[in-house]
Amino acid sequence: MARLELERVGKRFADGTTAVQGASFRLEEGEFFILVGPSGCGKSTLLHVVAGLEEASSGEIRIDGRRVNELEPRERNVAMIFQSYAIYPHMSVRENLAFPLRLAKVGREEIRRRVEAAARTLGLEELLERRPAQLSGGQRQRVAMGRAIVREPALFLMDEPLSNLDARLRVQMRAEISQLHARLGTTTLYVTHDQTEAMTLGDRIAVMRRGAIEQIGSARALYAAPANLFVAGFIGSPAMNFAPADWDGERLALPMASLAPPPALCEALGRNRRRLVLGVRPEHLEEAESDPDRGPRLAFRARVARLEWTGAELHAHFEVAAPATRELERLAEELEAPPPRSGAIGWLVRLDPESPAREGGELALSCRAGRLHLFDPDTGLRLPGAGRSEARASVRGRW
Repeated sequence: MARLELERVGKRFADGTTAVQGASFRLEEGEFFILVGPSGCGKSTLLHVVAGLEEASSGEIRIDGRRVNELEPRERNVAMIFQSYAIYPHMSVRENLAFPLRLAKVGREEIRRRVEAAARTLGLEELLERRPAQLSGGQRQRVAMGRAIVREPALFLMDEPLSNLDARLRVQMRAEISQLHARLGTTTLYVTHDQTEAMTLGDRIAVMRRGAIEQIGSARALYAAPANLFVAGFIGSPAMNFAPADWDGERLALPMASLAPPPALCEALGRNRRRLVLGVRPEHLEEAESDPDRGPRLAFRARVARLEWTGAELHAHFEVAAPATRELERLAEELEAPPPRSGAIGWLVRLDPESPAREGGELALSCRAGRLHLFDPDTGLRLPGAGRSEARASVRGRW
């Protein structure tokens, strides 16, 4: 196990493109740390910089306190697992597992011991004499992990290792990677664009956008207290609903209703009029009329435009009559989501699958005021006092 520290690490390519800017974080021994973000945000480039496959343009990388910027990849004692399996088709599973050890001139008996130990760990004992063409996608990915394990590295680097698998295999391999980490305890830096992988696997998660780290925290912290509009829109499935809002010093005016927020939120908002962006998670909207005895709530009625039944859930789509603001258009573009229509913003509520909701019918919806998120449209930052909790997380604080 090892500690990994990055201090203001940046990567700028020869053509002037800045792929990574000022990345700083620390992995403790045995930690499973995730880099997540949309395609092109710089997460794989940052992983390659840590591995030594790309040279850092600025900053410092330390493994167990030792600066490794100038070291070759083979000198950093790290093992990388790629998106493509990177196993040799002409070699058996046994030969593939042994190959990196032969390159390192490890003794024959030690190679046998490590290969057999890795095969037992990954359930590959019955497959050692097979060629990759005779294996399933999940088995090939286990071989790729085995090649990393036999090296007994201080640090695992995983670059979207499950992206080539189908949905069922991804779920299975997520569980296997989690169990493998529990057994080996090797410090792991894992890159993915899949937030489900990030939230189920990581001890901590760093959300990246345009080469910068927006927020670092546990899955619960990122979900409950997103630092800004981008993190709020990226973390959570289905995605958070957004709408413009206006604060007049006493009440919050929304496209569908108005609301007197709780005292803590009123204090955070101040007495001056201001524009805001409201965020509500689909699972926090309840199919029920407002009840004054349950505290301040946002309550409104909505006409169902479309229903999606997934088995365990029923998703009801409806529209909120509101102008598509510049902030929401920009957010949709960055999240690669459909842009808001002129005069209407699409919302979604997650219902019980037994709900009698029907397309064209009306729903009475409400949400506790304490579950509403409010953001400054200029900075994108979430206002303190909004949302369910102020879970602790490292925040970049930039929109």
